[in-house]
Amino acid sequence: MGFFDWLGSQFIDVIDWVDDSHDTMVYRFERHDNEIKYGAKLTVRESQMAIFVNEGVVADVLGPGIYELETKNLPIMTSLQHWDHAFNSPFKAEVYFVNTKRFTDLKWGTKNPIMVRDPEFSMVRLRAFGTYEIRITDPKQFMKEIVGTDGHFTTDEVESQLSNLILSKFPTVLGESNIPVLDMASNYEKFSEFVSEKIAPFFGEYGLQLTKILIENISLPEEVERALDKRTSRAVTGNLDNHLKYQTGNALGAEGGTMSDMLGMGAGLALGQQMANQMGNQSVKKNTPPPLPTHQEVMYHIAVDEASEGPYDSRAIQEYIKKGTIKRETLVWREGLADWVEADSVLKEYFTATPPPLPKK
Repeated sequence: MGFFDWLGSQFIDVIDWVDDSHDTMVYRFERHDNEIKYGAKLTVRESQMAIFVNEGVVADVLGPGIYELETKNLPIMTSLQHWDHAFNSPFKAEVYFVNTKRFTDLKWGTKNPIMVRDPEFSMVRLRAFGTYEIRITDPKQFMKEIVGTDGHFTTDEVESQLSNLILSKFPTVLGESNIPVLDMASNYEKFSEFVSEKIAPFFGEYGLQLTKILIENISLPEEVERALDKRTSRAVTGNLDNHLKYQTGNALGAEGGTMSDMLGMGAGLALGQQMANQMGNQSVKKNTPPPLPTHQEVMYHIAVDEASEGPYDSRAIQEYIKKGTIKRETLVWREGLADWVEADSVLKEYFTATPPPLPKK
């Protein structure tokens, strides 16, 4: 820096900052060797605050207004060094402008699904995303905790950290809300207010205020969404028979409907009626006791004159025994026997119940 440039800087010293970036949170006013002329004019605009840092220590915080920088206005500053020149002595300090406006449209979103308990689905994995708004309420705290000596601090540098802060608290808040997943879509506004209330205190540790958090979407896994779509489709269809009749009526009344269309709808109606009848029959069957089990009659085959006759039931067998057609030594067979056996071995009870033959005269 040349002598005349240095000399000119001592006469003109105006400190101000106009932000046109829309994302700058803190800006350090650049001065050669941090020299500020004694009596310089400082302009702090609305939505701004100025922080003086002297020898690494925050000396003062000034709100909106115009200030003439003198030691009586800045009593914390060290004593000024006097020069042999006819100019007021400068002092060395850093001036940081803090943007206190509201920063909007900051993004947050779950990187991985969150496992939560739900009254209807038991355990379910959720994804969520949205936006949030912040503002600096304690510039000194924000400088100490976040900015440090950064001369140009933007929202990009803190957005990731704040988003992680939201996500670290979001599962707990989601569990405390006790709002069923299917009811969240109709309660986004109330849920957003609830989340803001629960998470906002943690932003205060950084000198920030969480003014608003918006939930744009809470989504379920794809397989659960497909199951819900099927369930919704069934609910919309309602009574299957009435639904098919309605579709048939629309097809018949539509202009340009072909015979194949009507036949197709007729077949669909018949199929629907059949399904409805089947479902009705199944309902009736569930309310009707099953028939009593029937006794299966044992059937016998007999050997007469070296030929197989039958099968005969027990009543016919008894008649043949009475007539003498079947004797104790007659060969018989029924299902379950490996071979023909004498009648006395399997029909003994029928022979004992038969009266003996009449005596011959």
